[in-house]
Amino acid sequence: MAENGIGDRVENGFDAEDEQNPNKKNRRAKVEALSVERVFENQEVPSWRRQLTMRAFVVSFVLSILFCFIVMKLNLTTGIIPSLNVSAGLLGFFFVRTWTKFLEKSGMLKQPFTRQENTVIQTCVVASSGIAFSGGFGSYLFALSERISKQSSDTRDIKNPALGWIIGFLFVVSFLGLFSVVPLRKIMIIDFKLTYPSGTATAYLINSFHTPEGAKLAKRQVSALGKLFSFSFLWGFFQWFYTAGDNCGFVNFPSLGLKAHNYKFYFDFSATYVGVGMICPYIINISVLLGGILSWGLMWPLIENRKGDWYSADLEPSSLHGLQGYKVFIAIAMILGDGLYNFFKVLSRTLSGLYYQLQHKQRSNVLPVADRTSPENPELSFDDQRRIQLFLKDQIPTWFAVGGYVAIAAISMAALPHIFHQLKWYYILVIYLLAPALAFCNAYGCGLTDWSLASTYGKLAIFTIGAWAGAAHGGVLAGLAACGVMMNIVSTASDLMQDFKTGYLTLASPRSMFVSQVIGTGMGCIIAPCVFWLFYKAFDDLGMTGTEYPAPYAVVYRNMAILAVEGFSSLPKNCLLLCYVFFGSAILINFIRDLLGKRGRFIPLPMAMAIPFYIGSYFAIDMCLGSLILFVWEKINKAKADAFGPAVASGLICGDGIWTLPASILALAGVKPPICMKFLSRATNAKVDKFLSS
Repeated sequence: MAENGIGDRVENGFDAEDEQNPNKKNRRAKVEALSVERVFENQEVPSWRRQLTMRAFVVSFVLSILFCFIVMKLNLTTGIIPSLNVSAGLLGFFFVRTWTKFLEKSGMLKQPFTRQENTVIQTCVVASSGIAFSGGFGSYLFALSERISKQSSDTRDIKNPALGWIIGFLFVVSFLGLFSVVPLRKIMIIDFKLTYPSGTATAYLINSFHTPEGAKLAKRQVSALGKLFSFSFLWGFFQWFYTAGDNCGFVNFPSLGLKAHNYKFYFDFSATYVGVGMICPYIINISVLLGGILSWGLMWPLIENRKGDWYSADLEPSSLHGLQGYKVFIAIAMILGDGLYNFFKVLSRTLSGLYYQLQHKQRSNVLPVADRTSPENPELSFDDQRRIQLFLKDQIPTWFAVGGYVAIAAISMAALPHIFHQLKWYYILVIYLLAPALAFCNAYGCGLTDWSLASTYGKLAIFTIGAWAGAAHGGVLAGLAACGVMMNIVSTASDLMQDFKTGYLTLASPRSMFVSQVIGTGMGCIIAPCVFWLFYKAFDDLGMTGTEYPAPYAVVYRNMAILAVEGFSSLPKNCLLLCYVFFGSAILINFIRDLLGKRGRFIPLPMAMAIPFYIGSYFAIDMCLGSLILFVWEKINKAKADAFGPAVASGLICGDGIWTLPASILALAGVKPPICMKFLSRATNAKVDKFLSS
């Protein structure tokens, strides 16, 4: 956003008269100094083919593996995934700069490292690791499994994970979204001037890395990231030694007392979520904690006292007809309420924004692109002229995008019914007919608000296709599979447009951006399933409630699909009433947030509040600790906290995340930790001592 602000100020409002006015002339000279592209004016912009280097894709591949492990771990623990774009750009810069420095000293460097190549790396890594999220390994795809179905009220429609069909499924659904919005890139980026805050912020960082001052700061940031990475990795390794049995180790340390521990209130010593807390806004962390207090501190103990009245006292703890049903379905109600409110909010902003753009163009009586495609337009800043010139230089033909969409859609319609026989070809046809419009809405809304509503569109597909298919014809499985198809299309569409914005601001060619996104998506379609398969084989309790990797959203998504095909018949007593209350509360809270304007930032977020309803508050305490560290750091030295906070947080997340690779390998090899560290109450400990002494 800072970049856009600079671009808006540079050279705007100056004319020939300014040259006669010394004050205005001086002002213009000062503003010229703010121009980003003036700094890089003497650097040659490589052709789009030269931006796609072998070293860029080698580094992208290595970082994709790292980031897929991180995203997969976050997916399978709580489902909260912060933006890792900054980490991808920073690590990409560090690795290639180190590579080129070595070659330069040895006299073998043929092509210098440019910000365009840095953008290609960032795009490829984010596209690849994005598949670990949109692939549904912690949500709709894992919800198909028998392991998750046993925790719900319906065990009929199942499809257990297998590496072959998962990779095939991702390859036929993940590329379609890329072709759906390619023809709109010029309208979105140049004509409508959409902000895309994440894409803009990433471009700002990449541009800064490639200045002398930025390179020095980046080196120090990487040093901080490396130190915290090492600490986090070694801390994960140290904790492993104490996890020889169930409920063992630091993860189960009753830091707030045994009673609080029973209700999921404890600090679990997770470096990952301390880091996540440092990246996430304060209000998200507070919202998660408030949700945990409301649910595990108040509601669940009160509902538990109704055992035998509201639900049978003889039920298994995991039964959805008991307390577990309240946890799951009330969380679903809040998620749906929040999702639908934001869907209609973003849709209304999209429609009003489009109406304004079209009306503005009609009033000006000028074609949207005509005068703005010329870099000679005096009304444009030097930055904008240069960016527009290069953004329009390497066109991606519309026939290529349309042809690619039709071809992939045809292949997908033929292949998907063989993977999921419950998902009929005409269901897929309807999705693909609607998908371009929905992909546009998501990409446009993301440009305005930085919110991708991919999961909301996926939930709409669950309810529409699931209800259409019906319970007798595999509606649960059809709905979940349809969710995957829709979610991949709209998610990759908004991601690509974010990358086009980044490329526009770093002078990276749209062609190199598109090719990088395609290659990154291809990498993700192989790397992400392999990483998930490693988790699935290494941890026998993956997806089970109360374990290290509970995959909470998998249970939530499956029960959404059951709700779509069976209605509310499976809910326990008064659960539907509570669902209505929390569904309405989510909408009301969002409405109040928007009504209060800037003051609304202090109102908690319903979506964040809903997450601990099912899995507990332990990670909220970790995240709030991360917030506290950042808050104190900002009070002591705000400039240093702003510069190094994201790097420190990324180091904590990356180190703990990559530890899961050796931990998984050790589990597959049958290597068990040597020690079980478990905590008992004084009374229980006395009984154990008495038993052992007898």
